[in-house]
Amino acid sequence: MRHSLTLQIGPATFRIGSAWRQPVEELTRLYAGYPDRHDAIADFTVRLQPTGPLRRWVRPSILITGDHGLADAAPMSLAHGLLAAEMGMNLQMALGWRRHLLLHASSVEKDGRALVMTGESGSGKSTLAALLGERGWRLMGDEFALLDLDSGAILPFPRLVSLKNQAIGVVEDVVGAQRMGPMLQATAKGDIRHLVPRPDAVARMAQGAMPAMLLFPRFGHDAAIRPVGQGEAFMRLTQASTNYVALGEPGFAALTRFVTDVPACAMDFPSGEAAFDMIDRLWEDGA
Repeated sequence: MRHSLTLQIGPATFRIGSAWRQPVEELTRLYAGYPDRHDAIADFTVRLQPTGPLRRWVRPSILITGDHGLADAAPMSLAHGLLAAEMGMNLQMALGWRRHLLLHASSVEKDGRALVMTGESGSGKSTLAALLGERGWRLMGDEFALLDLDSGAILPFPRLVSLKNQAIGVVEDVVGAQRMGPMLQATAKGDIRHLVPRPDAVARMAQGAMPAMLLFPRFGHDAAIRPVGQGEAFMRLTQASTNYVALGEPGFAALTRFVTDVPACAMDFPSGEAAFDMIDRLWEDGA
C-alpha cells in the first residue's frame, strides 16, 4: 500500500494501508491524540485497495481486505474512505480477536465501575455513550466492549464514535465541530460522522473497570424500565458477541459470570435528557 498508518486502540494494534492518500490523512488527523506506534508489530492489517486496475483513478472504488475479510463484501466509494478504514478495523476484531470476549456494545466508566449498553442499530447506545462521555463519565468504547476472560473486567477500546443521522447534530451541539470528523453522506446507514473521544478516554485506555450494570436501551419510546433476567441477558449477549462460539468454554464461563454478577435492565427513553435522568437513578440504586 502506498500510504499507511499504525494505530493502537486499547490492547489492539492496527496497520491500515491504502492505495489512496485521503483515508490515511483523515485517520491521522482524527487519531492524532493516540499513541504513536509506527514501529510496532500490528495485531491486524487492514488494506483499502482498488476493486480493479483502473478503479484507483476512474470512479475510485474501495475493496476492504486484510488479515480477515468477507468474500461478498460490497465495495465502497472513496468519499467514504474513512468509514471503510473503520469498518476494516471492526472486521479484523470481529473475526480475529481471541484475547477477550467481544460484545457489540458501548461502555462508559464512573467511579471505577463500568456501564455496558447493548442493543440493535438505532437503539441509541452510541449516542448515549458519546454524551455520557461529556457528562462526567469516561468513554471506554462504542463498537466493542472487551470482557476479560479471567478477571471479568471491561477493557477500554475507545475508537472514534460512529454517529448516524439525527444523532450527529445532537452531539455536535454539545462537543463542537472541532472534535468531529467529515460528514459522510448517503452511506448504507444514512449520514455518518465520527466523534473523537475526549483526551482522558485515550490517556486511560489501558485502565479497565469492573462492570456494574448492563443496559439494553431503546430510543423513541415512552420512558420505561424493566429488569432483565439472567437467561434473557445471556441469550441476548451471545447474539451480540462476534467471538463467543470461537472462544468455547472460556467464553461461556466468562459470560455466565457476567450475567450472574451484573444486574441488567431494559430502558426505553424518548430523549437524551430523559435517558440521563433514568441512568442516574439506576446507577445510584443498583450500581
